[in-house]
Amino acid sequence: MSISPVDKDKSLNVDSQNCGKLTWLYIEKPTSKEVEYLANEFHFHPLDLDDILSRVQRPKIDEYGSYLFIVLHFPVFNKESRVTTSSEVDIFVGENYVITVHCSGDLKPLSKLFKECQINEEIRNKYMSYSSGYLLYHILDRLVNYCFPIVNKLSDNIEKVEDLIFTRTVPETVREILLIRRDLISFRRVIHPQIAVVEALEHEEYPFFKEDQEIYFGDIADHTHKIWDALEDCKEVVDGLAETSNWLTSHRIQEIMRVLTILTAILAPGTLIASIYGMNIPLLGGLGGSLLPLAILLFIMLGIAISMLVFFRRRNWL
Repeated sequence: MSISPVDKDKSLNVDSQNCGKLTWLYIEKPTSKEVEYLANEFHFHPLDLDDILSRVQRPKIDEYGSYLFIVLHFPVFNKESRVTTSSEVDIFVGENYVITVHCSGDLKPLSKLFKECQINEEIRNKYMSYSSGYLLYHILDRLVNYCFPIVNKLSDNIEKVEDLIFTRTVPETVREILLIRRDLISFRRVIHPQIAVVEALEHEEYPFFKEDQEIYFGDIADHTHKIWDALEDCKEVVDGLAETSNWLTSHRIQEIMRVLTILTAILAPGTLIASIYGMNIPLLGGLGGSLLPLAILLFIMLGIAISMLVFFRRRNWL
């Protein structure tokens, strides 16, 4: 495979390295120029080339006669927003080449592995001296293993919330739980769709993979399932913390209402006496007079109270 167009056109954001018959092309933040280069040099399917520039592709694997086109997503933690976002990697795998298209440029393990192969001949021979499938395995292995520190960080945040939930105020703990739950949901959205893709690499047979796919890509599938199981455990813990927080909030509200009810009951007699003596009735002013106005008022008050009791009873509030 000739890669002379890359050397001639310095404006292309395409880097390459060779080891024997195998070539690894690394493209970061592709534009229409890079897509045109791939179209002219490799004659990939136009729909696959369109997918490179699209930012809404789901993980998938498309098989053609001479190559595979793989779309995968990997998590990247945003420290400012405290949420895990998705970073897409598109991979073309042929008999004697691997092309990785890193759409956003924020996956450090991928760029680091490529640079290691560039500057270190021993590492290059270790990863690139066998076949395209063997190189693909190591690329995916690096990217999947990159997920574990993010999972561990998420678990640490959950443990901190467990310690805070009984010692801090409710609004603070609720906010922390919601932030962790949002991060967890985003992480699960990244991992779950590509489990099927990794399993397809494990079980399907591709002619240009020289190694035992079930062993190598089975290892990747195993790591992916471990990540998913860890996220499932985190989800159960977060749901439990949310339920505990809701119970504590309800308990605190009940305590506040109990105190307010006691205060209302203490103040009610004085309020009733003050209200009655505050009415404009001559008898209550100490000047003598008819009891009829007082009786009418008391009857109206009693009627209102009985009506409210009947209404509450019919609504099953009492």
